[in-house]
Amino acid sequence: MAGSTFGTLLSITTWGESHGSGIGVVIDGCPAGLPLTEHDIQIYLNRRKPGQSRFTTPRKEDDAVEILSGVFEGRTTGTPISLMVRNTSQRSRDYSEIASCYRPGHADYTYDCKYGFRDYTGGGRSSGRETIGRVAAGAVAAKILSELGITVTAYTKAIGPVSIDYRRFDLSQMEQNAVNMPDSAAAALAEAHLDACRAQQDSCGGIVECVIQGVPAGIGEPCFEKLNARLAKAVCSIGAVKGFEIGDGFAAAEVCGSSNNDAFYRKEDGTIGKKTNHAGGVLGGISDGSDLVFRAAFKPTPSISREQETVNQSGENIRISIKGRHDPIIVPRAVVVVECMAALTILDMLLISMTSRMDRIQEFFGCNR
Repeated sequence: MAGSTFGTLLSITTWGESHGSGIGVVIDGCPAGLPLTEHDIQIYLNRRKPGQSRFTTPRKEDDAVEILSGVFEGRTTGTPISLMVRNTSQRSRDYSEIASCYRPGHADYTYDCKYGFRDYTGGGRSSGRETIGRVAAGAVAAKILSELGITVTAYTKAIGPVSIDYRRFDLSQMEQNAVNMPDSAAAALAEAHLDACRAQQDSCGGIVECVIQGVPAGIGEPCFEKLNARLAKAVCSIGAVKGFEIGDGFAAAEVCGSSNNDAFYRKEDGTIGKKTNHAGGVLGGISDGSDLVFRAAFKPTPSISREQETVNQSGENIRISIKGRHDPIIVPRAVVVVECMAALTILDMLLISMTSRMDRIQEFFGCNR
């Protein structure tokens, strides 16, 4: 299937279906010599796996990763790294009733239009389970970035009408609630809202915010390969994402340039800084040395048990109620997916930027005169 590969110098190709034998990814372009174990990757996969709270699908999967290639004696070899997670809890019978109709909000209809048939069990490649490959690869990218002093941190900013209060912002609270919110008071309200949605056999959407720290100025390419454009592509490739904004985003359209522009100043150490960060760390598609800040809007989970109107493959109007095991909200589990897609993008753009200046190429190869 075309469209399953992402990246330029560091590229990933994800493979597998929700109800197939397994899900995986091949990473090409990872530098040799990186210490890497399955545990490094498992930490990230554990953050997205199902069955961890009442707000996730009860499908029980260990999501245990296996390194099949590209690592020798605990270090990457520079050759393609192949990672696999086996599916162990498929229940394809749950989908037999929707084999001949189109679920509202899903890709059933569009897949039929494109390919002429589809894997109706669990959504096939359009399933949220496809993100396992992204997370496994992103864990590797995040480890490389950490060696460079770059961190990627995502969290739930909003669930339905409930948003965090930055005056109460505390990242340690993410581990204390089921919705990955860095605000305990907002988390309690969000959980109550989700319980109300579940009681009405409905689902909910939300917003994930991501902050990337330590990216040097000068990363990104002009025109079509702008850093913000690449981040938008990466994040919008996640199945349930319906919106992306960086910095002040859409709010920038409501203000004047005098308040939206970030004033530059000279720091005590002689470097250039900004007094504000309305731009979200990107100017002209290139990083400016500030924190990169962006947000992704996720739609409500389309699989709900409430009865809905649709049509079958014969064109007849029918009503369906989705059975099976589904998340009432995807946002808490999507936090790590956003984080990993951002890590993959930043690392790839860093590698591309290594050839932007002649003096740095000469320095790398020891050719400075």
